[in-house]
Amino acid sequence: MDSPAPAVRPGGIVGVLAVAGIVAALMQTLVVPLIGDLPRMLDTTASNASWVITVTLLAAAVATPITGRLGDMYGKRRMLLVCASLLIVGSVICALSSSLIPMITGRAVQGMGTGIIALGISALRDVLPTERLGSSIALLSASMGIGGALGLPIAAVVAENASWRVLFWGVAVLSLLITVLIWLVVPATPALGAGSRFDLLGGLGLGAALICLLLAVSKGGDWGWTSVTTLGMFAAAIVLLLAWGWWELRTRDPLLDLRVTARPQVLLTNAASVVIGFAMYAQSLIIPQLLQLPAETGYGLGQSMLAMGLWMAPGGVMMMLMSALGARLSAARGPKVTLFVGSLVIAAGYGSSMALMGSTWGLMIVVCISSGGVGMAYGAMPALIMGGVPQSETASANSFNTVMRSVGTSVSAAVVGVVLAQMSMQVGGYTVPTENGFRTGMLIGCAVALVAAAISLSIPVRRAVSTGRHAAPAPAHAESKV
Repeated sequence: MDSPAPAVRPGGIVGVLAVAGIVAALMQTLVVPLIGDLPRMLDTTASNASWVITVTLLAAAVATPITGRLGDMYGKRRMLLVCASLLIVGSVICALSSSLIPMITGRAVQGMGTGIIALGISALRDVLPTERLGSSIALLSASMGIGGALGLPIAAVVAENASWRVLFWGVAVLSLLITVLIWLVVPATPALGAGSRFDLLGGLGLGAALICLLLAVSKGGDWGWTSVTTLGMFAAAIVLLLAWGWWELRTRDPLLDLRVTARPQVLLTNAASVVIGFAMYAQSLIIPQLLQLPAETGYGLGQSMLAMGLWMAPGGVMMMLMSALGARLSAARGPKVTLFVGSLVIAAGYGSSMALMGSTWGLMIVVCISSGGVGMAYGAMPALIMGGVPQSETASANSFNTVMRSVGTSVSAAVVGVVLAQMSMQVGGYTVPTENGFRTGMLIGCAVALVAAAISLSIPVRRAVSTGRHAAPAPAHAESKV
């Protein structure tokens, strides 16, 4: 017999899910201070060691839509527990690793657990009263930025003063705590699996297409953008996406209902998500380098890894504060307006860098402005998605939106990487980007944010849909506690 579900405590639910998002984001930034040491730690080459970062991105892109659909079918709380368990297992594998293959395996398992963020946002629609929904979505969306902001200085301190394994053991413990809290605090959510089946072929097809696309984008610089491998990956991604779309339109229970996704509100929000993901990530590639490059370059600020993390940490705080402001704006004017304003704030942050790039304080201000805009935009996008899809598809639609942001960040890494590589010079035997290269990268981020603002203005907002492929189940069909 199932044990009773925990009583609904809105504040506790939001707090637990926000911490879960912070832990997932923290996991993703853990290895940044270790990048230079990974080849020595794992007895491998720098090229092979880069897979420790790439595999997390790939695993997250593949697993997030799948866990989202399973959350809609069998209950989001159940899948939240699965994702938290994956974070534990992956972190333990990494902590015990001494060679490349186990580390890559552990990072892949960790990546599979990052769907906890999209699931948490989607679960709010099921368990919170309407008046709490907007502010809670904004807070959970901001948790990604908070985790990223905390991750750099924490990981730098640990890496400088203790074994790198402590980082992964710490995330394992935090993930275990999150698992227990989800079990105790988050109530059961509706399970809509009766009479439907999981679209395994659709999941495999989308996963294969995303792997080909993201590999081509993230590794194209190493392989050569015109190489047979890169072009073959792009071609395979196109063919697989077309075949996947054909299948999804014909199967009875698709992984993602493309007819719903094609609705202008959802389609344009996803398009804006790609562009916002690009704009958000560009500063993360440029500003840390500016802070850490030697002062002898004439524009580098000579900061340590720890100092760099501390200078960027206020951005996470600003993201949280502005997400709350964005929630109030959404309540008054709608999430479309919040997305538009957030995009303009991001553009203003990038634009301000033209005058503020020469000092640590100036770059901190740039980070705070841009991060504030990201906080507003990230809180608005899930609200727009959930306002345009049936409740039976909330998690799968939100998960796909998360993937769209990941595609944007991958494209950003590729484009900014090419710009900085082309606009570089030799300093002390090393190749470093020029000041004009950094300025060009920031101006690209500004332009892309303005494109996001233009897209947001074209979003036609429609009322939330209450019915979909499946009727809402009776309360007796809610997921059980076990």
